Amino acid sequence: MKRHGLRPYGWMLTSCVWFSAMGLLAHGLQAEVDWQAVAFARSALATLFAFTLAMATGTRLVFLRPRVLWIRSLAGSASMIGTFYALTHLPVSDVLTLTNTFPIWVAILSWPLAGERPTLPVWGAVACAVVGVAVTQNADFSRLEPAHFAALFASFFTAIAMLGLNRLQGIASLAVVVHFSAVSCCFCLAAYVAFETPVGTSHQMESAVLLQLLAVGATATVGQLFLTKAFRSGSATRVSVVGLSQVVMVMLYEAMVEGRQFEPRQMLGTALVLGPTAYLMARERRRAAEPIQPA
Repeated sequence: MKRHGLRPYGWMLTSCVWFSAMGLLAHGLQAEVDWQAVAFARSALATLFAFTLAMATGTRLVFLRPRVLWIRSLAGSASMIGTFYALTHLPVSDVLTLTNTFPIWVAILSWPLAGERPTLPVWGAVACAVVGVAVTQNADFSRLEPAHFAALFASFFTAIAMLGLNRLQGIASLAVVVHFSAVSCCFCLAAYVAFETPVGTSHQMESAVLLQLLAVGATATVGQLFLTKAFRSGSATRVSVVGLSQVVMVMLYEAMVEGRQFEPRQMLGTALVLGPTAYLMARERRRAAEPIQPA
């Protein structure tokens, strides 16, 4: 298959399945351990798994260079902190709806970072997404909790990380995952100092909790590997739209397994947030496929 064929989209879809499982596992731990512990387990275990796999396959690891690798790891770590805080305070589908607005941020940030000026549909997508958030909250922004802002914070830094990831060439995917996971471990340790830990450590050594933390790290590692391969082999804006399927996956799980009932207002708001993003990404794909006319 060609580099820009269907393979990146398949990798991204697979990544969504694994990250959906990770999000549900993390949400299930909210009453057992503090969110910092869940985030640290995700980072530490991902570092261990990825490093072991890199050693077994002879993958060359990198540390200081290139600079864009640090941009990707630092931005990704900031995004992870916001995501795990939100996952343990809000329903998973609500978190994913907000964090998956990162393709819009990718399009906007491409202006200062890549010189691609946002078009009118981009600004329209941003406005529609804001309306969508307002609809889901019944037009009452006072109902927004810190976790909502944490999810939006995460989406912004995810966009920076994805733009950096798309510029990483010549470095093995495993090396990128090892670097990011190791840096995110430091962010998680810092989060213990910067934020409260109301749950404490009383349940952390229970076997069921340890197994669930292990599963968080394992699913995150697999998802991260597929996400890295997807963004390194395809266009960041075009691959991003496949990530929206993660929201649908989790909403179906919450409705069918957990019995959550979604109000029409919530469904409409979700559509207003994700719809313009999907349209924008599909539009970019069509533009890329159009033949260049001779001057």
